[in-house]
Amino acid sequence: MELFNQVSLKVSRYITSSYSTSFTIGIRTLHKKLHDPIYSIYGFVRVADEIVDSFHNYNKAELLERFKKDTYLAIEEGISTNPVLQSFQLVVHKYNIDKELIEAFLHSMEMDLHNNTYNAHAYNEYIYGSAEVVGLMCLKVFCNGDEKSYQELKDPARKLGAAFQKVNFLRDMKSDFSERGRVYFPGVDFNFFTESTKKEIEAEIENDFKEALEGIKRLPIEARFGVYVAYIYYQALLKKIKKESACSIKHARVRVPNKEKFALLFASWFKFRLNYL
Repeated sequence: MELFNQVSLKVSRYITSSYSTSFTIGIRTLHKKLHDPIYSIYGFVRVADEIVDSFHNYNKAELLERFKKDTYLAIEEGISTNPVLQSFQLVVHKYNIDKELIEAFLHSMEMDLHNNTYNAHAYNEYIYGSAEVVGLMCLKVFCNGDEKSYQELKDPARKLGAAFQKVNFLRDMKSDFSERGRVYFPGVDFNFFTESTKKEIEAEIENDFKEALEGIKRLPIEARFGVYVAYIYYQALLKKIKKESACSIKHARVRVPNKEKFALLFASWFKFRLNYL
């Protein structure tokens, strides 16, 4: 059993490193004891996201429903032959991750199957389920049973997840619309996306980042630097987006090159060591 658990964790780790350089860098800068549980959370959310975003030649609704049932069964029984679900259920039980967080996440994945445009309510509901609750799952790991700290840090953690997701929405506008027909921002017509609308969204994201930073400063020391690195990376991505016109981000995906990511990592470490955070 121990060998299977180790293999399951390795699968989640491999999924993370294959799909996201930035999150892999962030996770590696966490304390070593936090690596496997965060990889396990990311592996779980990545597979669900891939079902709704990439499996175009298959019945996505049926696959997601099966994945959802298998998730709850794995948690209930404490075992799964699916390595991703096995590593995830281990983390759910060890860190007492609330079922409501898991349900909200899977619901947001279902929303992607049916919604192409979002009103303000659906937009907030989607961001909560797709991003904020993922931050809260990670916060459960970071706080490791300290419920008082978890409650105090919940709101900043949600703000950070929301900021990350909104940056992703801006970065991925082209692919979301052209490949999936989606526009997440409420009241926004992709074909008439204006500079003023873009600036409003950027200001909203900056406010989320500002509130999130106050929470990052109060995270347990084992988690603080890793989360700060992810925060700095997304800040850099937002700065690049702000330099682009509304028209250009509709036609090209903004990226932060790996070389620049490692430069940001070094600068963040230097700042962290000097207690500037």
